[in-house]
Amino acid sequence: MRICVYAGSNPGELPAYREAATALGATLAGRGIGLVFGGGRTGLMGAVADGCRAAGGHVTGIIPGFLEQKEIAHHEIADLRVVGSMHERKTLMAELSDGFIALPGGIGTFEELFEIWTWSQLGQHRKPCGLLNVAGFYDRLVAFLDGVVAEGFLKEDHRRTLLTDTDADRLLDAFAAYEPPTGGKWLELETT
Repeated sequence: MRICVYAGSNPGELPAYREAATALGATLAGRGIGLVFGGGRTGLMGAVADGCRAAGGHVTGIIPGFLEQKEIAHHEIADLRVVGSMHERKTLMAELSDGFIALPGGIGTFEELFEIWTWSQLGQHRKPCGLLNVAGFYDRLVAFLDGVVAEGFLKEDHRRTLLTDTDADRLLDAFAAYEPPTGGKWLELETT
């Protein structure tokens, strides 16, 4: 079992962001869940990887060659994969992962989250997607998405597939109970 975590390559303004990223990594390791992430050692991206590694978890980083120097690739992890493009990065992250969590981040984090969530809506995968809403970071996005439903551009059942919580353990519990709109339990799907 592996969870992909999208996260900023910057730490953000609040210490709570880095603390939550480190704790999420440790929580994944404590549950025996491997981490897949963007391969950088800076910001929240590096913090989630360091938290997982420090707790004895398996970490897989995937970074395109052109970002290897810019994002300062995390060469301390045992499984760092350098790929040719952003498209290859996102495809491999999706293939290797059983679910997806977004920590606070910038437009790269948002783009990765919205793409993988769109793939779910289009039936390209049946894996859970979630927001770890640290210090209210995603409050405005959640309100906006609820407004998109109210305006008729997003169906309520698709909106509910983006799970949100302020606590990593509760979010992972919601992943374990996840039922895709097409039926069946997420974990049952993974074992058949």
